[in-house]
Amino acid sequence: MLPLGQDLPHTHPRPVHWLATAAALAAVVAGAAVLQPSDAKATTDTSTASAPGSGAPVVKAPDPTTADYPVDCGPAKLDVTDRASGDLDGDGRPETVAVVRCHSETGTPPSGMYVLAQPDGRNSEGGHDSGTAGKDGKGNGSGQERPRIVATFLDPKEGMSIKDFALRGTKVSATLLGYSSEQVARCCPDLQREVNWQWKDGKFVLKALPVPGSV
Repeated sequence: MLPLGQDLPHTHPRPVHWLATAAALAAVVAGAAVLQPSDAKATTDTSTASAPGSGAPVVKAPDPTTADYPVDCGPAKLDVTDRASGDLDGDGRPETVAVVRCHSETGTPPSGMYVLAQPDGRNSEGGHDSGTAGKDGKGNGSGQERPRIVATFLDPKEGMSIKDFALRGTKVSATLLGYSSEQVARCCPDLQREVNWQWKDGKFVLKALPVPGSV
């Protein structure tokens, strides 16, 4: 696996332009992040959080298997490959970060990463029943609203996959994997970059970590 440097190839049919991608992701996150922070202290709780002004844990984190993701998998199902929950914006209510991709027995389909919040106007004491993720036309089995997608960290259209996904405190981190050309087998990405996202000044901020060995 080659670490990503700043000198990027421009002669491939469709190169993965990582710096431009980082800028695009930052713009997407800034535009899509509609969470409203409060003065409540951020928490690292993984499933529930106390509603503002209350000491009881009554708000459950959104269930990523019940969300409707903007991903077209055709006849294949959509897999939730990773998830983590916590109070990302410090409003006393937990969000869920979900990593998804279309199911495949061969190769590695590109991943998407989304931030989920409970539906508007709902103080979820019971949460959602388990259900089927993606655009399969099926409900979540409970008659309740699906979680809202409030931010897109990574769009599958970027053609990347994810490893080392983690949520520590309020910081979401991952390693993005990509391909230097169309000739690289989809099973074996040859580019990588460590990144993280964190809520600052009313929006999620994307940070790309320095490449190992760079100045």
